Amino acid sequence: MLNDPLFIIAAIAALAVLVILMIGIGGFARGGDFNRKHANRIMRYRIIAQAVAVALIVAFVYFRRSGG
Repeated sequence: MLNDPLFIIAAIAALAVLVILMIGIGGFARGGDFNRKHANRIMRYRIIAQAVAVALIVAFVYFRRSGG
């Protein structure tokens, strides 16, 4: 399972979501100009990255169950 390229890509996508989330939380906690300028954009990036990660995880589970 750990040698499966789709698993590795899905794990990297999940880590990307975590990184984007931490950047967003850090900006929110600091507040100020950065948060005002970039909060909505960071939220959109997180939603897109999360959708990609979920799609990759679903694809991984589907192909693993079908024997592919």
